[in-house]
Amino acid sequence: MAGTKTGGKAAAKTNKTKYGSDFYAKIGAMGGKKGRTGGFYANRELARLAGAKGGRISRRTKKG
Repeated sequence: MAGTKTGGKAAAKTNKTKYGSDFYAKIGAMGGKKGRTGGFYANRELARLAGAKGGRISRRTKKG
């Protein structure tokens, strides 16, 4: 049942049984440690500008 909610839950259960209950935390940490660019942490002004852009592009409908 690949690609279904039920299949995903079964896969998660199998992964946790095989590799430990912290399986997803471990692979997430591995990905986080591989990053070398610094992202927004390295450039606060860029983060501010990006947030302002995102705020202007509202997905909510206008009321009134």
